[in-house]
Amino acid sequence: MGAAPAAAAPTHIAAELIAESAVAPGQSVTLAVRMRPESGWHGYWQNPGDAGLGMTVNWQLPPGAKIGALRYPVPETLLIGGLMNHVYNHDYAVLVDLAVPADARPGSVVAIKGAANWLACTDKICVPEQGAIAAQVTVGEPGTRDSRFDGWRAALPAPLGSPARFALSGDLVRIAVPLPGAVPLHDPHLFAATERVVDYAATQTFSREGDLLVVEIARARFQPDNPAQFDAVLRMTAAGDGLMITAAPGTVPPSGKPLRTAGGDASLSWLLLSALLGGLLLNVMPCVFPILSLKALSLARAGESEAQARAEGLAYTAGVVLACLALGGVLLALRAGGEQVGWAFQLQEPMVVAALLLLAVAITANLAGVFEFAVPGFAREGSRKGAFATGLLAAFVATPCTGPFMAAAMGAALLLPVPEALALFAVLGLGLALPFLALAFIPALRAALPRPGAWMDRFRKAMAVPMGLTALALVWLASRVAGSGFAFAAVLLGVIVLAALVLLGRRQRHGLGAGAAWTAGLAAVLALAALGLPGMVREPGAAAAGMLPSTPFSAAALTAARAAGKPVFAYFTADWCLTCKVNEAAAIERTETRDAFTKAGVVVLRGDWTRRDPAITRYLTDQGAAGVPLYMWYPKDGGPPRQLPQVLTPALLAELVR
Repeated sequence: MGAAPAAAAPTHIAAELIAESAVAPGQSVTLAVRMRPESGWHGYWQNPGDAGLGMTVNWQLPPGAKIGALRYPVPETLLIGGLMNHVYNHDYAVLVDLAVPADARPGSVVAIKGAANWLACTDKICVPEQGAIAAQVTVGEPGTRDSRFDGWRAALPAPLGSPARFALSGDLVRIAVPLPGAVPLHDPHLFAATERVVDYAATQTFSREGDLLVVEIARARFQPDNPAQFDAVLRMTAAGDGLMITAAPGTVPPSGKPLRTAGGDASLSWLLLSALLGGLLLNVMPCVFPILSLKALSLARAGESEAQARAEGLAYTAGVVLACLALGGVLLALRAGGEQVGWAFQLQEPMVVAALLLLAVAITANLAGVFEFAVPGFAREGSRKGAFATGLLAAFVATPCTGPFMAAAMGAALLLPVPEALALFAVLGLGLALPFLALAFIPALRAALPRPGAWMDRFRKAMAVPMGLTALALVWLASRVAGSGFAFAAVLLGVIVLAALVLLGRRQRHGLGAGAAWTAGLAAVLALAALGLPGMVREPGAAAAGMLPSTPFSAAALTAARAAGKPVFAYFTADWCLTCKVNEAAAIERTETRDAFTKAGVVVLRGDWTRRDPAITRYLTDQGAAGVPLYMWYPKDGGPPRQLPQVLTPALLAELVR
């Protein structure tokens, strides 16, 4: 048991203190003040609006323990008699972090008590309420955690990360929020956390100016304040998804294109179209080429019969869409749990890279004719199982890339509610599968394919070359993700697997199956590898310096460069991103780019996302990007930043400094 909760005395809003789990000495655990209003009653946000009262808690903590600030979920609006209130008409939880002292004894219990005060109201009456809340937190390994905290965390507004700006213009407060234009807004509302700045009941107008959202609200009617900082929460959807905003005084551009708050569906439609086009373009992106051999052979087989072609097309599509949904679902679940991950997170895990290396070795050996897959039959005999498995593989290997159209859709998916986000991932998969699906259902396209024959075997063996090169690239990636020792062990494991497949091929050519001894031996090797490889993960050595001098990206480095009035080129890359490497070779690591940037005094910041980096993930999310590549240009003297295309040229970079 991590904690024993205690509830306050009976009230119109029942309050209960709950701990998420046990806590190790010197570490922190999240507590929840769970509030359950009776039907018809409501509680209040930290800034209640024109009337009401937020909750306060007078904590009683043991020596050495520390507790943080209360963190509220996104509130709702309640307008009564011209007064705007920020309320909760349903069960909600206010979260707070508790840090226990480092000398806390494992197995002991930390008793947390608090005297809580809040206001409970209906549309007609209000009652001040109070109660004693308490919980006992066990000191020890966290162990099993309370799964309800996942939903409570998801209800909190996400940190925007990028600073916003606000300006007082006559009777208006104008706020500029950096928010990608592709992110749809459904019934938005800005809840001011800083008091006496805006008129809470006033009409709020929203407009777009590029990747800035401009909000205009009338100033407070009585004793308006002029704060040095303006804090707020932007509700983005009627479902309660929101962003925490911190704004400093600054220049706010004129209002842009008015936002149709009731027209969010049009924005979502555009994002779905972007995801479809992005998935379609993945078929020609360099990072997808290693799996094109499997697709090409499957397409060639599709000409054998119309029924078989359609069955394989549907099975392949199902595999692609399912893989995209699975990757998207895991990504959203990790982010809901507080992990800073983004698109292509799977290639930041050493064991996933090792697994892909073994898969690439096996596919290379199969294409080269070393052995045959009994199931699912990737290359020779067409089957729905084979097409489904090929679709799974295609999506898993292809989706780490982001390209035109796809970047905006995947970036928006990180901010959208779960149903809409999963719809984007599914449509991305549909776009990736679309060429195969079209070929399966359009006879004229199938008729254009060469007839099956001996050429298929030659083509199959030729396609073993790019797949083999993929395996070599994965060896290099393993060294970059987990160190040279891990990469050597993965190569040794690949050699063992290849030797086993050679033996299997010999048995198959004599009409024999794998056999129990072969299966057991290979399973034992893989099991030992799964146990031993994680212990060999090490920090990789520093990447070799490129032609263009750069420093590692950090928010502090970006702030310092901008404060000095210098132009900044920030680019975000990863060793597993072929698109990134193509851009670096073709445009970034070039003599003309280096000379132009040096002459203009450009500060170059390089964000390496090969391994998981929460700071870089937060920045990518703030810019509406779910993955790499991402290229940002900050002009000198503090001008607004500009997100560059995902396909760079030397001329484009040289033009920036002119």
